[in-house]
Amino acid sequence: MRLFKGLLSVVGILGLSVSLASCGNNEQAAKTSDKVTIEYFNQKKEMSPTLKEIISDFEKENPDIHVKLTDVPNAGTVLKTRVLAGDMPDVVNIYPQNIDFQEWAKAGYFEDLSDQGYLKNIKNDFEKRFKVNGKVYNVPLSTNVYGFFYNKTAFKQLGVSEPKTWAEFESLVKELIAKGQTPFAIAGTEPWTLNGYHQLALATVTGGGKQANELLRYSKPNALKVDNKYLKEDFERLDLLRMKDAAQKNWRGASYNDAVVSFASQKSLIMPNGSWALAMIQQQKPAFEIGTFAFPGNEPGQELTVGSGDLALSISANSKNKAAAQKFVAYMTTKKAMQKYYDVDGSPVAVKGVKEAGPNSPLYGLSKLAFTKHQMIWLAQDWTSENDFFNLTTNYLMNGDKQEMVDSLNTFFNPMKVSNDREG
Repeated sequence: MRLFKGLLSVVGILGLSVSLASCGNNEQAAKTSDKVTIEYFNQKKEMSPTLKEIISDFEKENPDIHVKLTDVPNAGTVLKTRVLAGDMPDVVNIYPQNIDFQEWAKAGYFEDLSDQGYLKNIKNDFEKRFKVNGKVYNVPLSTNVYGFFYNKTAFKQLGVSEPKTWAEFESLVKELIAKGQTPFAIAGTEPWTLNGYHQLALATVTGGGKQANELLRYSKPNALKVDNKYLKEDFERLDLLRMKDAAQKNWRGASYNDAVVSFASQKSLIMPNGSWALAMIQQQKPAFEIGTFAFPGNEPGQELTVGSGDLALSISANSKNKAAAQKFVAYMTTKKAMQKYYDVDGSPVAVKGVKEAGPNSPLYGLSKLAFTKHQMIWLAQDWTSENDFFNLTTNYLMNGDKQEMVDSLNTFFNPMKVSNDREG
């Protein structure tokens, strides 16, 4: 009897142990199940290692949230496919001047962020420049800037300076050619690299980005003519690149990489391009000091750069974990996160408190203009597409046919002018 009671006691203890163990496992499972996963869709592949570090920092502070970083080739195309398939990632790095972003925002794909407290961390209300229907759907954390990279060391040796006006720029190019130097590194096979050059040319001759679009986008159909005052000045700026011996040999067949190599190896002294090119230039380990300057206007102080949100985040309106997504975006607007990002990327940061390199940065000639009246947003913010524009730019550089370019401009913009409606 005592043995039976003893056995019962043992069974009871074992049962209790199993029960407690089971309870403990359930608690652990509950803890695990409480951890949510959000997907961050990245379009800054070159910054993936740094973004992984920032995500790791975020997860340490928010152990209940896991951020899955998605990196894929042809990210823009993949994102479009996923959006159309109803598979929007929780948080998306998307360029806010992009027409796709604007249309998706209008269609309700993105969360309205207008009332989020973390917007106070953004400089100069930069996010408001990308409003859609009066609402904020995107948080731009950094910006790209376009202008000219130049060989500061060679400029000093040759006794020349960066131009402050368009007339000085023309004189500089002629002087460099006269001294046996090749001014420009141009990628003839990749027209997108000159998109910024042509947009800035048009903006500086018309008086700004808004004025440029009044001429191109919001004029009457077929209004663009060869003898138009502003287009005549535009041709002059394009012709600077066409000048004999102005660009490296075989520029017509050159790729983006070829142009970078030409500049980095000192075969060319100036390269028109955006801030994104700096990392690629530095990979070539150039044996000279790199500088940048903006597209000069007719008078000193009228110089312009062009750019948009670069690292710029939106939240899916259909996210199942909006609170976690908001936490992550909020964290990305902090000085801590963006300082780590800037220290690698180098592009101007829109987040307050981040310590930037200032005059010591190769990009200073452009970055000092970011978030000011001297930075316009890419003109395509008001266009339905962009590719044909930079293709016709390069075609003109190849053949110098003014009528053909004007005809191409009209063909490109006429369909957009059917309604000539504007965002309010």
